[in-house]
Amino acid sequence: MQQYKVGIIGATGMVGQRFALLLGSHPWFQVTCVAASGRSAGKTYAQAVEGRWAFPGTPIPEAIASLTLADAADVETVAGQVDFVFCAVDMKKDEIRALEERYARAETPVISNNSANRHTPDVPMLIPEINGDHARIIEAQRRRLGTRHGFIAVKPNCSIQSYVPALWPLLEYGPEQVMVCTYQAISGAGKTFATWPEMVDNVIPYIGGEDEKSECEPLKIFGHIQGDAIVDAAGPRISAQCLRVAASDGHMAAVSVKFARKPTMDEILYKWQNAVPATAGLDLPSAPRQFLHYFEDPARPQTRLDRELEGGMAISIGRLRPDPVMDYKFVCLSHNTLRGAAGGGVSHGLGGLFRRMAQFGAELQLLHQPVAPVGQRTVADQHDRHLCPGGRRADVARRGGLMLR
Repeated sequence: MQQYKVGIIGATGMVGQRFALLLGSHPWFQVTCVAASGRSAGKTYAQAVEGRWAFPGTPIPEAIASLTLADAADVETVAGQVDFVFCAVDMKKDEIRALEERYARAETPVISNNSANRHTPDVPMLIPEINGDHARIIEAQRRRLGTRHGFIAVKPNCSIQSYVPALWPLLEYGPEQVMVCTYQAISGAGKTFATWPEMVDNVIPYIGGEDEKSECEPLKIFGHIQGDAIVDAAGPRISAQCLRVAASDGHMAAVSVKFARKPTMDEILYKWQNAVPATAGLDLPSAPRQFLHYFEDPARPQTRLDRELEGGMAISIGRLRPDPVMDYKFVCLSHNTLRGAAGGGVSHGLGGLFRRMAQFGAELQLLHQPVAPVGQRTVADQHDRHLCPGGRRADVARRGGLMLR
């Protein structure tokens, strides 16, 4: 498979740095452009992140360290060097929406880690194992934008990527109410213990906007395409509390669920065990052998022990038991900067998106043509719509389902 030229927008931040690590040796992608704010433009990447590289035990990929940073606002310069971009900028939401649409209109697909376009009706918000079919909406988005190649696709908030995969195989039982409390690592705030010493031996019971994202975003993931929009699912109703805890990486969730048709515990375990992700058979480079892993040890999963499971791309589940108020409760864990951020964008979000679109017949011309000069690309006006809605089973390994541990 040929390599595609990619750019990282917001390359100097925590998620941007993780993108750099993941892309440095990726078999599909070659980083040809890194971009950040105008303050950093003109510096080499190594110079720009000196003193704030978040992974001191791992060097900056050599090919990326020597790249000269571009100004992210200089869309034509960046777009002329790449087939598509990963976006992880730290800006106001309206500024992010405007920037991402400028890149899309410049016929440069955008895979975004940002929240600004998550509730734009024709922008797919993908956990590809679950809702890869939502990639079909890109055809409608391109009509709105007036583009042939350019589009925006986003990943959901890192807080939901531990428990939404566990709920997904149980949808046939009609989950009606979900109570979830998330315990989120400091890397989710772009911090380390060196840069945020106040978090040592500490818990903060508030993360701005996180409760609302955790309650709204799963409904779009579980939704369906209707006309030119993705329509949110009617349920379940979700109540979330999100806490920042003294862990470096890994978001954990404690979940209680009430069902319309209560399954047995054996049925839940069976559904988790036999869940076949939508990405099965796509041969994505960093896809986990099993999407869902269930731990029988009641003291698992644990952030330090289990967040790196399958390269940080698998979901860990444990402690399934009856709930005296709801029906059942359990805990889940995901790696927030791998599965939840850059890793989901690089090896799942993008790869799954491209291959899924090919399956649906929405061929990406950029996969078959060199990058066209910006002046030759189609650009059209559009209007913005932003809505915010209220190790024991080898056969399981082959199916991509759940591993009992």
